[in-house]
Amino acid sequence: MVRIAWLSAYALAMALVEAALVIHLRHVYYPADPPSLFPLVLLSPDDFRLELARELATVVMIVVVALLAERNWSRRFAAFVFVFGLWDLGYYVWLKLFLDWPRHWLEWDVLFLIPWPWFGPWLAPAMIALLFTLWGGWLLSVTRSPRWSLGTVLLFLVGSLAALAAFLAPAWPLLPGGDPAFRSFVPDHFAWLLFLSGFAAMAAALLKAAR
Repeated sequence: MVRIAWLSAYALAMALVEAALVIHLRHVYYPADPPSLFPLVLLSPDDFRLELARELATVVMIVVVALLAERNWSRRFAAFVFVFGLWDLGYYVWLKLFLDWPRHWLEWDVLFLIPWPWFGPWLAPAMIALLFTLWGGWLLSVTRSPRWSLGTVLLFLVGSLAALAAFLAPAWPLLPGGDPAFRSFVPDHFAWLLFLSGFAAMAAALLKAAR
């Protein structure tokens, strides 16, 4: 339990750092109404490159702490998803506390930028984050490791790809239009069926691996 406490402190502290940066960018790029994200105001080229680097650095930081926290790869994966999930949940909690955002359950967010912007209601990644936090936290609290068969791995990967496709799909039609298309983008539809199918597959795979 001590290890879980330290990992939790790390994840929530990382979440606060990220939320602080995002809040700063919202005030810089949306001075009139920082909580309103759409229509998009695009980052400057320098800020965009920094944001890409920060996203990669965040993933590296989570991977490294998971590698240090456990000794076998199955439990390292559990540590990774636990920290990742709690970091993502904490990020939205900090944004709500300091920016009063999100303002409703289905408000859209820019979730990630690699390989192109991910869009979707913040609730969707938060659902995955909650799943990861609960599953990873439970595995870290017991001595046994998750058991991954080839079928379980494939089920998890298929589910992950389905959820990823739901996040990447809104921006796909905008890519040929470049910056003007992104500036005029107003979210109106999210592929909930695709996302929920992927979420269900991921949840089933994680539950099977934990047996």
